[in-house]
Amino acid sequence: MVRNLSFSYSKMGMYKECPQKYKFRYVHMLPEQPKYYFAFGTALHEVMEYIYNPENPAFPSLPEALAFFDNHWNKTSFEQKGYASVEKELAGYAEGRRIIEAYYAKNAESFFHPLSVEMKSTLDIDGLSLISILDRIDYLGGGKVKILDYKTGKTVQREPDQLYMYQKVVENSPAIKSLVQQKDPGVKELRVEQLSFYHLPTLHEMTFERAPDKEIFDFWQGVLNVADNIRAGKFDPTPGENQCRWCDYRNICPVFTGKEYNGPTGYAARGASFPPAATPDPQPKTVQDELSDKIDRCGALLDEAKQLQKEIIALMREQNFERHFGKNYKAELSRIEKLEFTDKNKVVELLRTLNLLSKTLVPTYSTVAGLLTDASVPEEAKARLQAFTVKAQDVKLNLEKTQ
Repeated sequence: MVRNLSFSYSKMGMYKECPQKYKFRYVHMLPEQPKYYFAFGTALHEVMEYIYNPENPAFPSLPEALAFFDNHWNKTSFEQKGYASVEKELAGYAEGRRIIEAYYAKNAESFFHPLSVEMKSTLDIDGLSLISILDRIDYLGGGKVKILDYKTGKTVQREPDQLYMYQKVVENSPAIKSLVQQKDPGVKELRVEQLSFYHLPTLHEMTFERAPDKEIFDFWQGVLNVADNIRAGKFDPTPGENQCRWCDYRNICPVFTGKEYNGPTGYAARGASFPPAATPDPQPKTVQDELSDKIDRCGALLDEAKQLQKEIIALMREQNFERHFGKNYKAELSRIEKLEFTDKNKVVELLRTLNLLSKTLVPTYSTVAGLLTDASVPEEAKARLQAFTVKAQDVKLNLEKTQ
């Protein structure tokens, strides 16, 4: 008996992005690097599951939801989450708390128990073992359901393939049908009435009607075609600027190495099973590509400006100048007293231990200084924090156009 191919929407998406990347991830089983946006999204999905869990008779309060989020968030370090620094992780933490507070302000009075939350469905169909995790299913009565998917990225847009996949899974799943029949024993078949994307950062919901059967049929033929290509071992790379720029497998990809990666056996000889390394074919630039380029250019200019400011400050301090003039600009130094951390990572861990992290959200010098004068903070905690602080002077450069 031929074993069903393990398949999912995310696997299909990766194969369509680049078959070679799929091979690295799911054939050679090479893990990708942690991504901060996955960690951020997972944490908020956990909170939504906690809020709407049908097994809990009462809905959690906002403080309980925030405490749940804190507990989940603090289980891993910033590196494990994929953040580049503690500061960036704490900015993500602050944004997560903001989203939860805003979600409660808008929805707390209308909380209800859905049919299921974070339901993992495995559907054996057409030679596939189709795995899906459905964020929330609401029962509308009469065998009709609504599927809701939470989004946590910067933007949300209609993703037809994902909607089609959800509809195909739900309307053919014996497990979901059984769940509905427990509420409504007379139901003979399921029908997806609505499909929604809920963008948590903006609290905006995009709702779509059920896709016509013809669209689902055409979509499913595409799914089966992808599955057939995987079974046939068709993993030629499809290089391009967007998909290659952030790929974790560039250093072993035949496009860039000219060698075919063979897993534990190493590499095939150059040219033995793959053409020589080549530069990816240029792709037509989209508006998103143009925006990305401008952001990178602006960031590079800002980095250069910061470096110039450091050099100017160093030269002015060396010459004991408080101000100096160029042909078009005046430069003047200003000094600000501040607190500095001797070990920022240890300060963050101490704030977690003392349950003070939520008081600062992002522990900057000023917010920690505020804790040292906060009457609600125990003196013992203040003393432990004080041990990590030293007084320092921050010198800033002010530029003013003179002409």
